[in-house]
Amino acid sequence: MLRLGSRGSQLALFQARLVAQRIAEAGGPQSEIIVIKTSGDRLAAAPLSEIGGKRLFVKEIEDALLNGDVDIAVHSSKDMPAVLPEGLAIGAVLPREDPADVLVLPEKVRLKPDTTQTGKEMDSTQIGKEMVASGFSRTIDPIRRQLGTGARIGTGSVRRIAQLRPLFPEAGFQNVRGNLDTRLRKLDAGDYDLLVLAAAGLRRLGFASRISMTLPLDDCIPAPGQGIIAIETRAGDASARQAVAAVNDAEAAAALDAERALVAALGGGCQMPIGGVAVSAGPSALELSAVVASLDGTRAIRYKKVGTKMNAVALGRQVAEYLLKAGADQILTESRIPNPEPRQLT
Repeated sequence: MLRLGSRGSQLALFQARLVAQRIAEAGGPQSEIIVIKTSGDRLAAAPLSEIGGKRLFVKEIEDALLNGDVDIAVHSSKDMPAVLPEGLAIGAVLPREDPADVLVLPEKVRLKPDTTQTGKEMDSTQIGKEMVASGFSRTIDPIRRQLGTGARIGTGSVRRIAQLRPLFPEAGFQNVRGNLDTRLRKLDAGDYDLLVLAAAGLRRLGFASRISMTLPLDDCIPAPGQGIIAIETRAGDASARQAVAAVNDAEAAAALDAERALVAALGGGCQMPIGGVAVSAGPSALELSAVVASLDGTRAIRYKKVGTKMNAVALGRQVAEYLLKAGADQILTESRIPNPEPRQLT
């Protein structure tokens, strides 16, 4: 029996059960899911940038793993620090879900007639299909016109805000926390006009119909690791590492290696305006796209490079090196300053 440590959120438990199922299907032992409450769960209302960032969602679970209270831990890999505590390692990852960020409108919102090519009104569950059919999948104009001025966009991610602020210059970005269903409920209740969420969570929990628009990866580069479920083990626990190795997805693992190497080389930590996503570019090739953006959205340094899946870590470091030489170090330094004075958009 494997003792599997997990957070208690709806999405975390879905991921834990999926890992347990995959391990059993591969001939491994059954798993007992042990729920561990993290600091991030206890401070559910505070912005991540104010309370210490994403590692608050993994620290207590990693402590339990190091102490031998659990045998493996399951995380959303984007929540994991770029450098793991000594004695821990990522033993396996599952196949990646859609890594993109998405826009979600309130359920009852209908686009204005002049924002579609057909002139028909649509509720938010129809928008995505219509955008693809009418060629709107590459533009946010229909949603931007629908929101008008003073829109309240819910996201606590500095990376998302940095990339989306130029696209929504008249909107206000507001922190939103809580489980996925809680966030959607707040949106539908009128607390926000638009949410920015990860496609992976919506799809995994059966909310794919709520996606109003998927943001192209080139326009809003997602968080490194987004959409990948990671299984963490003790580095010296041979039996646990053997059990999880059977479910490892090599392509997702190579992508995660490149993305984590990117963040580590940039010196970035939790809640930094860094985006990075690696996608397959052929049987043995990997393409890594990355961005470092200023918090006010006025500056963004982007770079894309193709390497090999076997040398994914080197690819991540090479992309980071280019970004730093192009000025990313200055942007990252500024983003570490508490409450930097925003630059005015022109």
